[in-house]
Amino acid sequence: MAALSSPYATETVSRKGLPANQLAASGARKFVRALLTERAAAPPATAGPGAPAISSELIYTAVLLTSELVTNAVMYAGTDIDVTCRLEHGPPPDPGTGSGPATVGVVLEVSDRHPARGVRGGVDARTGEPGYGLQLVSALSEAWGVTYRRSVKTVWFRLEATEGEPVSPSQLPAAEDRAEPQAGPGRPVAGGPPAAHAAEWADRGGPSFLAETSELLAGQLDQDMVTALAAQLLVPRLADWCAIWLSTEGGGRQLSRVWHVDERRIAPLRADLERDPPREMFRTGGTPWPWPEHAGASPAGGSALAFPLTARDTDQGVLLLGRAGQLRMTDTVVRMVEDVARRVAQAVHTARQYTRQTTISLALQRRQLPASLASIKGVDTAIVYEPHGEGQTVGGDFYDVFPMGVRRWCFLLGDVQGKDPEAMSVTGLARHLVRLLAREGHGVESVLGRLNLAMAEETAEALEMGGEQAGARFLSLLYGELEVDPGVPGARCTVASAGHPPPLHMFVDGTVEPASEPQMLLGIDEGTEYQASSFDLRPGETLLCVTDGVTERRCGNWQLDDNDGLIEVLRDGLGLGAKALAEHVRRAAHDFGTGPVEDDLSVLVLQALLPTVEPRA
Repeated sequence: MAALSSPYATETVSRKGLPANQLAASGARKFVRALLTERAAAPPATAGPGAPAISSELIYTAVLLTSELVTNAVMYAGTDIDVTCRLEHGPPPDPGTGSGPATVGVVLEVSDRHPARGVRGGVDARTGEPGYGLQLVSALSEAWGVTYRRSVKTVWFRLEATEGEPVSPSQLPAAEDRAEPQAGPGRPVAGGPPAAHAAEWADRGGPSFLAETSELLAGQLDQDMVTALAAQLLVPRLADWCAIWLSTEGGGRQLSRVWHVDERRIAPLRADLERDPPREMFRTGGTPWPWPEHAGASPAGGSALAFPLTARDTDQGVLLLGRAGQLRMTDTVVRMVEDVARRVAQAVHTARQYTRQTTISLALQRRQLPASLASIKGVDTAIVYEPHGEGQTVGGDFYDVFPMGVRRWCFLLGDVQGKDPEAMSVTGLARHLVRLLAREGHGVESVLGRLNLAMAEETAEALEMGGEQAGARFLSLLYGELEVDPGVPGARCTVASAGHPPPLHMFVDGTVEPASEPQMLLGIDEGTEYQASSFDLRPGETLLCVTDGVTERRCGNWQLDDNDGLIEVLRDGLGLGAKALAEHVRRAAHDFGTGPVEDDLSVLVLQALLPTVEPRA
């Protein structure tokens, strides 16, 4: 459908570039209400002496529908929004016949610029019917439609002035208040019968509104985000303001969210509510809220109804809906709000469960890796570590650099088979066992041999108990020692690789060669003996250690390390410091493939520093 065009006198006013955030709908409401209220008080000369006046009911409906469309655009498009208001004044009645009544039409257009957006919120995929926002538009407007032009989508609706009470000067807000509507869906903006539309909207749009609520709250894993979304869903659709209290572990209440159609009233309303938090659990929806005596009728909040937030027989909090005047709800509306409250409570419960599990997981994961790398005199160290699992700080890869006396340091980089919590448990066990063996005086070859024996025994026990190969855990490990001689630049390095990508030794001229030979994974054969390689890491030279998340990064059928690809990446970083070189390798791994990294990614760089030259006096 194309937007309606009018042969009569028109006046067009636009508000361009509303930002796609929680204030967009408020800004749109301010714009529409201020414009229509002004035109109602002082009609233009083109309207003619017989033209009907813009009523308070028309202003209210225009503000509400504009708010609905802007809210949908913010949620589903996420671009700047334009709001255009066009007033159409028809000709006055024929003086001779009295036919052809004059008309005043109001056309509102809401436009967004999301190029790939369909009519999201326009048609419900489950029912084939218009979504909640457009159901309201279709029910309350004379005509409506959706137009597309290039990357701009516009939803428009048209209202016509009816024979009725115009807005009187006493009903108009003061000049400083004209920018913001003072009422919600249950009460016309400038007077009139209370709650005239709420029940009708609940009947027409209730199922779609509940589906939209479920869709927006689904997957939200932060309880504050849940309450923020819930408040903006309910205001101004069902009330002037909304407040949500959440229960705390100590049995108290915490005010999580307060939202009002007039942002200027949020602070005083929050202050009124925080003075006297709810002390009892509300078990029945639509219970009048007991304002404290010192607040009276609460000039900031008016009257309110309370709805319990209960999920799995557990008290999650209280939802308040309020209005500046007397708030009344029909049974239909109460039932719909109770359904919304149940969805909010379940979303809060889910978010809290996730937060609790995440906190425990992070606390356990922090013990798997060292808090920091030991500082080695004369050698610069850097680590890049990216666990693959979403929300994890530790995966199957692990690393460590720790001192063994004054002149000796140990370093390791390992990878446990798998990425599940069982792999993380092996990660911590292996790291601490290596430290223990090193402190008992075992060298590189002995540490690998004893760790291999422990892993093999663990694998055998797992197979006996589970009888499945899944119980086996294998480990690849690169382990080495650096010995520094005071007064001599560089370090003596001893390193061995057990099933791990071999470390790469880069010389100052850019020559690169493997620093150790590949050997058997740990945990497969308890009788395996491991051999270490020793060499000098001279000033300016670099030792690069990576896990297979780097070497096996894929691009189609190719891996990054095919045809000595990692050597080329290292050579391209010649002249970089340790931290910059580690980041260079990480970026090269990400850039090699077009898809996401499918494994933990770890890079450890050890770089012997050039001696500093003391300036001559």
